[in-house]
Amino acid sequence: MKTKLFLSLMLLIISMFMCVAHTVAEYEPYTQLSLPEGAKARLGKGSINEIAYSSDGTRLAVASNIGIWMYDAGSGEELALLTGHTDDVRSVAFSPDGNTLVSGSRDDTVRLWDANTGDTIRTLTGYRGDVNSVAFSPDGNTIASGSYDDDTVRLWDANTGDTIRTLTGHTNWVNSVAFSPDGNTIASGSWDDTVRLWDASTGDTIRTLTGHTDDVKSVAFSPDGKTIASGSRDDTVRLWYAETGEHLHTLTEHTDEVNSVAFSPDGKTIASGSEDETVRLWDVSTGDAIHKLSGHTYRVNSIAFSPDGTAIASGSWREIRLWDAATGASLHTLARHTGAVYSVVFSPDGKMLVSESSGDNTISLWAASTGELLHTLTGNSDSVSSAPFSPDGKTFISTSGAADGSIRLWDAGTGELLYKLGNISGGGGGSAVFSPDGKTIAAGGSDGSIPLWSVETGEPLDTLNGHTDSVNSVSFSPDSKTLASGSGDGWKDPWDDNTICLWDVGTGELLHTLTEHWFGVTSVSFSPDGKTLASGGDADIYLWDVAKGVRLRTLSGHRYAVLSVSFSAEGKVLASGGVGETIRLWDAETGEPLRTLTEHRGWINSVAFSPDGSLLASSSSDGTILLWTLTPEMLEPPTTPLALDKPLLL
Repeated sequence: MKTKLFLSLMLLIISMFMCVAHTVAEYEPYTQLSLPEGAKARLGKGSINEIAYSSDGTRLAVASNIGIWMYDAGSGEELALLTGHTDDVRSVAFSPDGNTLVSGSRDDTVRLWDANTGDTIRTLTGYRGDVNSVAFSPDGNTIASGSYDDDTVRLWDANTGDTIRTLTGHTNWVNSVAFSPDGNTIASGSWDDTVRLWDASTGDTIRTLTGHTDDVKSVAFSPDGKTIASGSRDDTVRLWYAETGEHLHTLTEHTDEVNSVAFSPDGKTIASGSEDETVRLWDVSTGDAIHKLSGHTYRVNSIAFSPDGTAIASGSWREIRLWDAATGASLHTLARHTGAVYSVVFSPDGKMLVSESSGDNTISLWAASTGELLHTLTGNSDSVSSAPFSPDGKTFISTSGAADGSIRLWDAGTGELLYKLGNISGGGGGSAVFSPDGKTIAAGGSDGSIPLWSVETGEPLDTLNGHTDSVNSVSFSPDSKTLASGSGDGWKDPWDDNTICLWDVGTGELLHTLTEHWFGVTSVSFSPDGKTLASGGDADIYLWDVAKGVRLRTLSGHRYAVLSVSFSAEGKVLASGGVGETIRLWDAETGEPLRTLTEHRGWINSVAFSPDGSLLASSSSDGTILLWTLTPEMLEPPTTPLALDKPLLL
């Protein structure tokens, strides 16, 4: 008997081990979740707009600008990325049974999802503007939504997707909607500075709550339905008696806009998240402040209590933090997202990527093959706009924005700061670069200057002066003898500099000034043979004869301004990206379009080929980097002409 029991236990343990091993083997890293066709990996997760707990507290749904992330609420493990919306997901909510998700997006739609499989159940259409907020009724049969479209609240049948009724009365956009616990009342907060209470069965206005002096950004019912909380752009939280609309308390400790409010499950505490980067806990009965939770480095967009009331999840633009609801102590950071990614560059051996992010002014080093984050580098006091590698791949430089203006040299292997070269006159521009021979660093200044430094000594060599506006991009020719620089404050003012200068690096002599761009020049790049220069800034891309300083051809296809251009290693393909959220591949010799990549959800700030030409990296203001596998078929002329956009300059 003991032997049989022992064998049974051993078989059970082995079975459990095999099950765990099977699960781990099937676990898909977040870099591989819901990739677009042709993409190898996604680095970064986009920015956070709202978070919601499932009813059993085991999962978190995160509305982001690239889709809906599903997390294990305990471990923070990424479970899935739900994609289908074609723009930012602004709001997300679980059904009461936890089996369905509803989401509202800037693509003007509401979507219902199977929360267990991630499949889209149905798409609710009819809006002509952003859907800011969605909520399930307590019985799960009705969905309420608020939008930028028509200042209304809409009610939908969750089972059929049909519109039940439209609630009218607000005089400006609706930011937030919430059902009362009994499902009989709906509260909505609007840009008209009011909270409205509606009869859910008839759609009639019950009453209007006034007192806020600016937009109402969030509303919530207490669990007993007796109290309503509202957070506003006027930096306050207000508590109201739901039955009469009587004002109970005004909570005034925040120093900036209140983006989100939530009641604890027992109704005794309210949490609020603010643009001032803090979470605050308040006593509902007295209105007194209980705790101030600090740690976020960017605005707090969303607040949610765990169903058991022991924890609070707060989402800022870049991270989700968990807090002890009783003490306010920080428990841990559940998930990290990324702000806009300005630039991405491959190391010379193709094994690493370096990228720069907004929001926290950081630099990230990634393993190109796995997407693993190797190092996060800090120290800049302004946004980092450029970070190219040295030719030997051992170091890289970073430039910081105008408030900092520094040039820093980093060890690529350890992520350590080696030394600070100095500050750019007038503050940082948009670019810095090593010469191919590894001897010189050039950087663009916001005052139009281009300082040169010695890599060996860190000492200044020369300053090239000729531009009258900020220098946005600099590029050395392959032989290190010529420097190209592009200038202009932007594409909105056609009276800016908007020129490209070609310089003799040895003498500092200005060789050519290229003047045909109508708007600011944002990117310049030499072909591998040094004979051709590509430039972007207008909606068109120009190719130039470097020796003669004349335009060879124009590549048209982008609708808005081009922010980045890059040649492949062999020089046959040119990649471009810009404001219109598309990446385009071109035949560099003929100028013919080869391929359009459209999966980013923000401006394409940078494109870069791997040294062997097998990958293309693209960085975006959506907070992600996509790695694209370049197959021979992608680089062949299409069998049918690609659809090209008619340029439309902003």
